[in-house]
Amino acid sequence: MWREENHSLFKKFIFKDFQQAFAFMTEIAAVAEELDHHPWWSNMYNQVEIKLTTHSAGNTVTAKDHALAQLIDELANRFRQG
Repeated sequence: MWREENHSLFKKFIFKDFQQAFAFMTEIAAVAEELDHHPWWSNMYNQVEIKLTTHSAGNTVTAKDHALAQLIDELANRFRQG
């Protein structure tokens, strides 16, 4: 579940290995580029932490963040099922 903290949405994802985590990030990169809305993220081995905030709205959470969060969740579910 995404949680709002420090004017951003935050979620940590855990995958079976580094390769799966990196592939997940690659998929997100394509979606983020299409939306022109880019996440802050961190990756260590099989873990990906993501923060979403809208800089153009004064570094706060907006509908753009919630929309991207939903797409990210959909991608994560595909990776976990595959």
